[in-house]
Amino acid sequence: MEIVKRAMENERNREMEKRPLIIITGPTAVGKTELSIKLSKAVGGEIISADSMQVYRHMDIGSAKVTKEEMDGVPHHLIDVLEPWEDFNVVVFQQMANKALEGIYARGAVPIIAGGTGFYIQALLYSVDFKENPEGKQIREELEALVREKGAEYLHQCLYRVDPESAAAIHSHNVKRVIRALEYYRQTGQKISAHNQEERQKKSSFSFAYYVISMDRSRLYERIDQRVDQMLAHGLVEEVERLKAMGCHRGMVSMQGLGYKEILDYLDGKCSLEEAVYILKRDTRHFAKRQLTWFKRERDVRWMHLEDFGGDRQKVLEAMLQGMKIPKVQ
Repeated sequence: MEIVKRAMENERNREMEKRPLIIITGPTAVGKTELSIKLSKAVGGEIISADSMQVYRHMDIGSAKVTKEEMDGVPHHLIDVLEPWEDFNVVVFQQMANKALEGIYARGAVPIIAGGTGFYIQALLYSVDFKENPEGKQIREELEALVREKGAEYLHQCLYRVDPESAAAIHSHNVKRVIRALEYYRQTGQKISAHNQEERQKKSSFSFAYYVISMDRSRLYERIDQRVDQMLAHGLVEEVERLKAMGCHRGMVSMQGLGYKEILDYLDGKCSLEEAVYILKRDTRHFAKRQLTWFKRERDVRWMHLEDFGGDRQKVLEAMLQGMKIPKVQ
């Protein structure tokens, strides 16, 4: 009995030694940015973006990038740090985010991860190990050649045959992640969806509070459509024209993002602007649905349904603050 007590006490001590981390996530257009900034000001925090597009310079409108005015003096990290022709992936995110974390802790502040890329959040929270296999580069090049020859839909069907769970979670347009999933299967003979599930069972090295903001699905879809209309009114087409003039093309990771590939197709004469906007709204709604599916699989999260708070975001903020026990940064 004494051994059990000591073991439990040691476990409690280890938990107390963990460094604090707050996560605010949810589907696109739900309103994560505003809440994360208000929370940061309330707890003395700094924000690390977990967004795969806001990391790029010159890509402001299509990524719904937080503005200097919206930041309201709160330090933000991983915003405007790469050029559009540079690659950004989960490994780069891990490296950049961990470096930002060290600086935030050194300043005695509380880090807040804000963004909707659940895979990035999982990788940081549970220190997922992405080891590079020497065979990986060759397999990747073969798959890249295959997508050039037969297209993204064909590659997505290849994934569906070996790992239907991953195929359901990854859009066919997200060629980078489709290739990664197939590459993992070719290297290990295992589904990356099963691997991700195993990673979710790991214990985190952080003392974290993980909030998922959500709202009624029909209202969310209305907000998505309104956001797309606002992007167009604010100059999305002109932004993509400038990127194209800079030499950016569909083969770049940055230009595969929602809002960019659709408008690029319009500018390349592959569809009308009306068709591009329809596809963008449709695919953004599908993306939001996949985000929600991802977060439902995550453990130790607290769902903050806006309808439960009468749609009052201030009440959501107060509930988060009340539910948090943020340990002092060592």
